[in-house]
Amino acid sequence: MKKILSVAVPSYNSQDYLDRSINSLVGDNRVEVIIVNDGSTDKTPELAEKYQKQYPDIIKVINKENGGHGSAVNAGLEAATGAYFKVVDSDDWVDSDVLVQILDFLEKCIDEERDLDLLISNFIYDKVGKKHKKTMKYRRELPTDIFFNWSQMGHFPKGTYILMHSVIFRTKMLKDCGIKLPEHCFYVDNIYVFNPLPYVKKIYYMDVPFYHYYIGRDDQSVNQEVMIKRLDQQAKVNIEMVKFFTDENTKNLLKGNKKLKKYMYNYLEIITTITSVLAIYSGDTEKMSIKDKVWTDIHEISPALHHKMYHGFLGFMANRKTKVSYKFIIAQYKIVQKIYNFN
Repeated sequence: MKKILSVAVPSYNSQDYLDRSINSLVGDNRVEVIIVNDGSTDKTPELAEKYQKQYPDIIKVINKENGGHGSAVNAGLEAATGAYFKVVDSDDWVDSDVLVQILDFLEKCIDEERDLDLLISNFIYDKVGKKHKKTMKYRRELPTDIFFNWSQMGHFPKGTYILMHSVIFRTKMLKDCGIKLPEHCFYVDNIYVFNPLPYVKKIYYMDVPFYHYYIGRDDQSVNQEVMIKRLDQQAKVNIEMVKFFTDENTKNLLKGNKKLKKYMYNYLEIITTITSVLAIYSGDTEKMSIKDKVWTDIHEISPALHHKMYHGFLGFMANRKTKVSYKFIIAQYKIVQKIYNFN
């Protein structure tokens, strides 16, 4: 049976979470689930093999040396045979009923030769210890339940952008754009959802709560203290995004596409602000030097982009080395953190 959707599940020492993730995905034979065991040292390989035996028509297992989240996504995409592709982290899960709705829709798109490049849906911040779970929706920013292109998108306020949890890409488009994520690096999901955007022509937004983003554990890569410790990797991703955005090929793809260009600029500005805020929040000299180097690198790559970002409000506050500006930007960060329940 030809698969409608390939789902890569990057898995590293995921024995405590993998059951919930996989069980949410295996209820429909139109799905191909690719468990990528990224050099786990716990019982993840045995669990993956168990599921492959139980669902031989649905599950593939890839065992590889540890290369990080990006490496696992790369391996999953290379092995994907489905018409569409999604990443579901091994500690996250999806709503199985909504999955059927999405599969029905994607199958219809294929039958009608719609050439849909990107399907966007909602996701839930499923934060540990929180009774109220924040759902990220895009009703104000995107047309709902119609096919559209970037010129028809609405305004994305600063701080609102499309994350990996929301996207399903057409597999051929994703492979053709040549995306390859850095290995041994965290936070590459930003690259995964950023770099393909100029290649996307046709989009559809389904206003449904599909993806559960399990967040709030002390050991999680997006935990605030962990992010500060790994600020060098956040900075690496930040600069990779700058290089892509300023590449001549990207510029050509974005010509005449003002709304997408503005959205990508805002996304890049927020990522740069996060790098800066985490350094300021830490109060650590070494982390502050990482922040300063990011801004120096941006200037070397593109003086024009640096000028625009540096003299924007967020850039100005992040680089104005006074206690007042630092207190202000940390206060703004805490407000957004409280609203969206991240970190």
